Amino acid sequence: MKILALDLGTSSVRGLVLDDARPLPGALARRRVVLTVDDEGTGTLDARRYLGCLIECLDELHEQGWLDGVELVAVSGQWHSVVPLGADGEPLGPVLTWLDTRPEPPATAVGPTDPDAFHQRTGTWWHRCYWSVRLPWLRTRTGVRVASFAGLVEYVLGRLLTEAPMSISQASGTGLLDLYTLDWDPEACALADSDGADLPDLVTRDWRGGLRAEYGRRWPPLARVRWTPPLGDGAASNVGSGCVDPSRAAVTVGTSSAVRLLQRMSTHTEPAVLPYQLWRYRVDHDHVVTGAAYSSGGNLFAWANRELRLPTGTALEQALARLPPDGGCPVAVGFGGDRPPGHRPAGRGELRALGFGTTAVEMLAGLMYGVCEQVVGDLLVLESTVGRSVEVVLGGGAMAASPWWRQAFAAVLTPRPVRFGRHPEIGATGAALVATGRIADAVVMADIGRTDDQESPTSA
Repeated sequence: MKILALDLGTSSVRGLVLDDARPLPGALARRRVVLTVDDEGTGTLDARRYLGCLIECLDELHEQGWLDGVELVAVSGQWHSVVPLGADGEPLGPVLTWLDTRPEPPATAVGPTDPDAFHQRTGTWWHRCYWSVRLPWLRTRTGVRVASFAGLVEYVLGRLLTEAPMSISQASGTGLLDLYTLDWDPEACALADSDGADLPDLVTRDWRGGLRAEYGRRWPPLARVRWTPPLGDGAASNVGSGCVDPSRAAVTVGTSSAVRLLQRMSTHTEPAVLPYQLWRYRVDHDHVVTGAAYSSGGNLFAWANRELRLPTGTALEQALARLPPDGGCPVAVGFGGDRPPGHRPAGRGELRALGFGTTAVEMLAGLMYGVCEQVVGDLLVLESTVGRSVEVVLGGGAMAASPWWRQAFAAVLTPRPVRFGRHPEIGATGAALVATGRIADAVVMADIGRTDDQESPTSA
């Protein structure tokens, strides 16, 4: 089956065409997006500009003939984003991404009655990352009456499709969803000061979307093609990495980083106890993903590359190769602040023990190694939920780009088996596999090798 997969990320928008969940060579259109960040904790995107980037990607694929024969559209999109909308459905301000650490509850606000029960039901905390805190904060900051709220994914798809309800996977990332009733949680909604009328409609299990007529005319091959419910990017990455059972955890490094374990858990299953340090979100009606996420990842590399006058290409890899995995300077990777449940604000990054002989490459290595170290403690907690040590698969664009970084992760995570998912488009592949009901096939489809492998032996 020929599938169009859209990956609506934080740093870029990508559209690619797959055949049997494998990307077709050359069938990729990508646009970088402008993420506004500062040390005050801002992390925003322009919704209209983002939509324009997606339209450009689809125009490019159509002009090159890649959309011909597409039978299904699958979507992977960022979790946690929110944008306030006016009565006309248009944005009243920028999109708050997961990176924005500014929202805080009012001083007089009181959190959940039973925080542990709230955490077990929603998989989240009363925290600035989630809509329970973000919606009241946005209402006070927007300056005009907010008619409704949407995630970036729902806003974008709402412009293209005849209807765009929020998927169960995306809704679980808001912190307002009861993971077991699959409906908005009354207490979470009360904390968000919402009666539900300003929240997106939730998708039904059999929902399939379709293009608006004007876009059907713009891209005729997609005019009658079915669109499937969007998948949260972390869930898609786990599936695309082949990490779809409790024996294998995914460590993904893209713009940010995360460690996650996917398990089968239908709404009729007795819920497994969720440790306080971890979140839990829905993949679909029958699976959940449990883990921890961090604001630091490939964005640290991007910062260092911009500010430290690093060598480039092969010269950089050769310079890193001369350093042991822990050969950089000590760091604190708090540049972007804490992801939940932590509360430290942005602007807490540190480079320590610098001397006149410290090189830019050693500073970079310290940053990269710091990203590795942050995973270890949470992986131990994840393993406690399944009662055993697990294999780890490294994935994401940053892992594909740096053999040294893969080796550093392998050193930090020893004695666990650590392998590398060489497929660079794990989010798109994961979304396609879930859309076609083939999660079980992910282990076979994932191209997993040793951490020192440069490329797949079957990639030629």
